[in-house]
Amino acid sequence: MIEDEIKKANIDAMKNKDAVARAFYSVLMNKIMLEKIARRESGKELVDADVSNIIQKLIKELNEEKENYAKVNNAEEVANISRQIEIASKYLPKMLSRQEIKDIILSLPDKTIPNVMKHFKTNYNGQVDMRLVQEVLKEIA
Repeated sequence: MIEDEIKKANIDAMKNKDAVARAFYSVLMNKIMLEKIARRESGKELVDADVSNIIQKLIKELNEEKENYAKVNNAEEVANISRQIEIASKYLPKMLSRQEIKDIILSLPDKTIPNVMKHFKTNYNGQVDMRLVQEVLKEIA
């Protein structure tokens, strides 16, 4: 499970005294724990796809933070955040390309927006950017 790999990597970062990686893993593990608590109340388990979604959201947040540091010319923080994004990317599954998304949409019998979005959410959760699916769907329609 991805969560176990993250915990092991966190321990390695502590042993290696890697402050940047350690900071990233602390934030990520915190977000995972909060999601587990929220799901426990509804009786659902946290699965790898959920962890992937958490990592994707964290990467988006880091990109925004990186842009802000770039605006104020803080090169050191930009480099640290770039490294954190690189670390986070290791835990994401291979994302579907634009062409793969197009092929999947064309193979579907019902190409209406709600059905296509539901199909991708159900079968490719964590492997696809839903905005990209929308863009490709609009190009086809």
